[in-house]
Amino acid sequence: MLNFIKKSVAQLWAKQYVKTSEKFIQNAISDQEKTLHNLVKKAKHTHFGREHDFENIRSIRDFQMRVPLVDYEDLKHYIERIKQGESDILWPGKPEYFAKTSGTTSGSKYIPISKEGIPYQINAAKSALFFYINQKKEADFVNGKMIFLQGSPELSHLHAIPTGRLSGIVDHHIPKYLQKNRLPSRDTNTITDWEIKISKIVEETQKENMTLISGIPPWLIMYFEKLTEETGKKIKELFPHLQLIVTGGVNYEPYRDKMNTLLGGDVDIIQTFPASEGFFAYQNNYKEEGLLLLTNHGIFYEFIPYEDLSQEMPRRLTLDQIELHTDYALVITTNSGLWAYMIGDLVRFISKQPYKIIVSGRTKHYTSAFGEHVIAYEVEEALKETLLKYPAQISEFHLAPQVSPTNGLPYHEWLIEFEKEPSDLYSFAKTLDRALRDRNTYYDDLIMGNILQPLVITQLKRGSFLHYAKTQGKLGGQNKIPRLANNRDIADFFTNPTQTS
Repeated sequence: MLNFIKKSVAQLWAKQYVKTSEKFIQNAISDQEKTLHNLVKKAKHTHFGREHDFENIRSIRDFQMRVPLVDYEDLKHYIERIKQGESDILWPGKPEYFAKTSGTTSGSKYIPISKEGIPYQINAAKSALFFYINQKKEADFVNGKMIFLQGSPELSHLHAIPTGRLSGIVDHHIPKYLQKNRLPSRDTNTITDWEIKISKIVEETQKENMTLISGIPPWLIMYFEKLTEETGKKIKELFPHLQLIVTGGVNYEPYRDKMNTLLGGDVDIIQTFPASEGFFAYQNNYKEEGLLLLTNHGIFYEFIPYEDLSQEMPRRLTLDQIELHTDYALVITTNSGLWAYMIGDLVRFISKQPYKIIVSGRTKHYTSAFGEHVIAYEVEEALKETLLKYPAQISEFHLAPQVSPTNGLPYHEWLIEFEKEPSDLYSFAKTLDRALRDRNTYYDDLIMGNILQPLVITQLKRGSFLHYAKTQGKLGGQNKIPRLANNRDIADFFTNPTQTS
């Protein structure tokens, strides 16, 4: 009887929420204008607001004329002041939290999350579930156990500001009505060694009635593989009532085939688009492609056409100006004090009624198939360090993820054209891997957690990159072959014999 009441209440809440959400879906453009007006008004007496004449901003155009496009490095000096304990810098008062994440150029980023901003992070995830329940017309999963694969909820402090990874911050705000059915235990969640942690999670969950599982794809795969290894069963056989997987952080599609194999049965999937900077979108229809852009969640959006990114004064379009099936760099202004902030993601609208997007890429070349966000600076510095230790010379290289190897764990594949080969390629690769791990803590976590194996070097014959450039019509001029990729479009050219012949 209690179970029936719980799922009935969940269905009622979901129906009411979806009904009220129709207003923000229909009024997206006007809501965006109101959002920017409210953000500017709220922050006009901050240091940033006074510096950029917020007092005289009356329109979107005024805002764009006074507030330049920025990335983290541009805001870093403001954030350093906040880290030192100053108030009213980017947003009134001090942040409620700092979300610590991997930087896009070097070091770590400290993303401020305000008291006004944190509820939107929580409510967006809850809203995604409400849309699912309303569409599915059932909520059986609320009566089972739910697991959230995440970072440690333990937080450090910077001048009394709690600081940690976003998933650990969110852990402190999970509603009480979900806590009773939630796994793993807090003791397990605080384990920092991922290999030990995943073993404990398997131990705590394998005999439970798991109905909802949430996490980024590589962590889910590791968890499922360990469960299968321990029990000899497919996940759907082990958890016959598993109804829903909620995922985000990295693109799910490259993992779909492997996930389906591990699951061994039908499970609904909801994809989301959260980040430390804000929760931007979620799949409001689990049967259709595309994520609903959240236009009344404390964030004002601008969109830069991809082809404008190299221009000194790129076009800054608003929601009413976008076109379908065009790639835009996403720019956000938030109620946590990020102003005209380029987060580095490319989005593509596939619908205007409602506004739905897919994440189509990144504004810069990178490798982050497993959430590690390895960047060119880290790769090139690691290689430079390694070459100082070995009498070798490299003419060109390309790094790509190998998500689904024939045998063993996934890995980073370095396709290298040596001008002079190292005498010991194994030792060279080992040193290079260590140098990259020293520069990127997230990559190091993946190696330590046995989610990735150390990098693999594939030697290419001389002239390989030249041949590739010719075949692509990119020889000469300003054309450059990307040294990093988040897919295998270039790597497969070299590793597929029919292409290179």
